[in-house]
Amino acid sequence: MKKTGILKAMKLCKDYEKMSTEKKQKLREERLNEIVKHARENSPYYKKLYQDVPEDFKLSDLPSVDKRTLMENWNDWVCDRNLTLADVEKFMEDMDNIGRKLKDKYLVFTTSGSTGNPLVSVYDKTANNIMGGIGACRSYARKEDLKAFIKRGKRSMAVFADEGFYLGNSSIRSRLLSMPWKKKQMAISSALYPISKIVQQLNEFQPVMLGGYPSNLELLIDEAKEGRLQISPVIIMTGGEYLSDELRARLADTFHCYVQTSYSCTEGGTVACECRQQHFHVNDDWLIVEPVDVKGNPVPDGVLSDKIYLTNLYNYTQPYIRYEVTDRVIMHHEPCACGNPAPWLELEGRCDDVTTFMKEGKEIKVAPLSIYAVLKEVHTIRRFQVLVYPDNQMELRIEEKEGGKKEAVFEEAKACLEKFMATQGVESVTITLSEDKPRQNQNSGKFKHIINVQSETKVL
Repeated sequence: MKKTGILKAMKLCKDYEKMSTEKKQKLREERLNEIVKHARENSPYYKKLYQDVPEDFKLSDLPSVDKRTLMENWNDWVCDRNLTLADVEKFMEDMDNIGRKLKDKYLVFTTSGSTGNPLVSVYDKTANNIMGGIGACRSYARKEDLKAFIKRGKRSMAVFADEGFYLGNSSIRSRLLSMPWKKKQMAISSALYPISKIVQQLNEFQPVMLGGYPSNLELLIDEAKEGRLQISPVIIMTGGEYLSDELRARLADTFHCYVQTSYSCTEGGTVACECRQQHFHVNDDWLIVEPVDVKGNPVPDGVLSDKIYLTNLYNYTQPYIRYEVTDRVIMHHEPCACGNPAPWLELEGRCDDVTTFMKEGKEIKVAPLSIYAVLKEVHTIRRFQVLVYPDNQMELRIEEKEGGKKEAVFEEAKACLEKFMATQGVESVTITLSEDKPRQNQNSGKFKHIINVQSETKVL
């Protein structure tokens, strides 16, 4: 793929929207053919995987791939033959590298996702610019909110986990490092901070656009109603978790502004943007979404899938082609009242639980992604799951990395959790090691990292 700057990326997005249906289809086919050809020629993993795939292939001819398999073959998967997973892991040992470029070329992102298996991903400048172009052109569901945002000074602040190489956090820090003058317009408050500190930072910054994980923003509702949080955003944009209709309404009622979200993932960036009808329109010029059943067979429009296959048409360093994502969606191709002709999705609601602890008779709520972010940085853990019970009891299910001793890994994780909980005002907490390994829900196949047992009728 040719090197593409941010302005060019925005133009490509705008030009696509003006194309006829036939031209759009031709462009998508060209981009698919190009990235498959590139993967075959530059990735030993894909070269072997596609050895029996005909040159004149259909999308369904390509074998699907999954996170665990790709991570096991990381060095053969990437198309830059001078890049190794050891390079990336060494780079990530220094948290000051968040938002900086590995080898002056790649932004590094990590995630765990609904399967619980960690992913390490790299994006070159062109791929990052494509992501930025999509965001710049399609983020706002309503033009009036964009105009109000600009008119009020364009100050945005997001509540994210800022101690990991996560997509949102790393992207924002990258922009601040490259454009330090934007510090007056863009900021992050750590989801790991006590709620009082987050409130203080928001009050001082006075964001016009408030962003963050829904579970963290939910904690701000009581702060605003009690008068401690005093901000007047014109728009709230959530991400990283499912936004329920109930929470959307509560946020809108509390902050008197429009609330929207998007469908994003590390492997594809912004997969779908929300419109006025709250439909998630696929950015199908850059991404292909295939709803499939548990066996990988296509699922028709209007039917809930078991998962999707995602194809990223712009990440040439680390191709994701028919990549399995365990999100359940309903695909639609019928016209949307908003006028956007792109296919649109309904998403199944899925998120970790907000956890509740007690101190001297007072409830202390802690967002799940805060706990997740703490344990994600315990690098001796391969996979984990936290169960929170009444009376400040926590049970930790862990799967240690190869060569690690489970008890030692648990003690490290326990110390990190205790330290974090103390910052939240929870100084008395009992953490025990579970005999069970982390596991997915037996019915849905979904994986929760954080389970508030007080709100569960049955533990997984």
